[in-house]
Amino acid sequence: MQPTFRSLILGVLAVAASTAAAQTRDISPPSKQAAMLALAQAPSEAELRATITKLVGFGTRHTLSDTRSDTRGIGAARRWTKSRFEAISRDCGDCLEIVTPAQTVSGKRIPQPAEVMDVVAIKRGSADPDRVIVMTGHLDSRVTDVMNSTSDAPGANDDASGVAALIEAARLLSKQDSRATLVFAALSGEEQGLYGGKVLADYASAHGWKVEADLNNDIIGNSRGQNGVLDNTSVRVFSEGTRSTETPAQAKERGYHGGEVDSPSRNLARRMAALAEAYLPDLRVRMVYRTDRYGRGGDQVPFLEAGYPAVRVTEGHEDYTRQHQDLRSEKGVRYGDTLDGIDFRYLARVTALNTLTMAELGRAPAPPVGVASEGAVATDTTVSWRKSAGAAGYRVYWRDTTAPQWQYVRDAGDSDRLVLKDVVIDDWFFGVSAVSADGYESPVVFPGPAGSFERAAPASSSGGG
Repeated sequence: MQPTFRSLILGVLAVAASTAAAQTRDISPPSKQAAMLALAQAPSEAELRATITKLVGFGTRHTLSDTRSDTRGIGAARRWTKSRFEAISRDCGDCLEIVTPAQTVSGKRIPQPAEVMDVVAIKRGSADPDRVIVMTGHLDSRVTDVMNSTSDAPGANDDASGVAALIEAARLLSKQDSRATLVFAALSGEEQGLYGGKVLADYASAHGWKVEADLNNDIIGNSRGQNGVLDNTSVRVFSEGTRSTETPAQAKERGYHGGEVDSPSRNLARRMAALAEAYLPDLRVRMVYRTDRYGRGGDQVPFLEAGYPAVRVTEGHEDYTRQHQDLRSEKGVRYGDTLDGIDFRYLARVTALNTLTMAELGRAPAPPVGVASEGAVATDTTVSWRKSAGAAGYRVYWRDTTAPQWQYVRDAGDSDRLVLKDVVIDDWFFGVSAVSADGYESPVVFPGPAGSFERAAPASSSGGG
């Protein structure tokens, strides 16, 4: 019996569906790593509480507050943070180098020149020490008047929560091997104009760091929004779309070939979302396609302006009665950033996300460079790249141009190119990741300058607040 036209069409569709299915699989790690499963449960609520309680106990940590007292002010907070890093280092055989980069600055919110100092713990990488993964949070706090440096400003959530998370991540990762260097940095001067972020970005540049990522954690410990919404299962990760350092020529190329939603920062956010899906079933990453909250800023911005990939991690629903407020009660509402506003179980889950991200990026090879896609006026697409040191293989990803996450993946083996048969370049976006022999994977790299993780030329600073 002759096949009907309808049966022929159905046969073709079945073959196409079979081919697509063969190309499609879960883009999370194909087999969960035992070490990563352990890290997912490792952050201690008790450790996080102890750190925040200590920081709140300094009364105020305003950038312009007392620097000489051992019990009050930003100076006491910095010295205590340094001592905490030193204690962690002693427990791992002096594995951490602790530095305190500083600059004397002045500006709209620092009318008289003042020193802004960061407290930074560095765990050198075992195989690729020049490649650096950074986690940041800011020590300084404030009340309603940003220039008020004397009133109590507990700053429990903004941002003792971020500092507690990075200290806990340092404690957990200090005794574990990492190919890349891991940096844990408690910054100052954020509330006065993002100065601490600039101090560290300048330090990174001066020391030749190849910064692959800055995970800036700012306001990550509260699970109840001002509107009463309780959300302890999601965290927002903000990432810029086009690179801050993009040149007019690069903008023209991107405008024609795509890349508006594929900066290295955004593909870093996608990797964090994949890690949460794989290892944290009780926490979902909400990717937000913005550099930061609307009209606001954080210490990731100076990193972006310096040409480094960076994201901001922030709780899912904020309570503005607990941010930048004098301690007071009005009409039955308590204002102020106090310890009782912290959900320590939620903070532990967000800390786990950061710890997992630091661990994977540190253990994976560097993201591939020289990624390119070719296939104009053709039915196949060729994706190519230059190999990364320490990589055992590569994965080529692609997705529909309107899809927010990568949809399809194919292993390329230890090669520097892959031909995707019957995948037309016009209809898809492409990317490549590098994978270690033990299964740790870099973020995906989009072709061209728009998606490259290599440092771009710095832009002029825009300040902040």
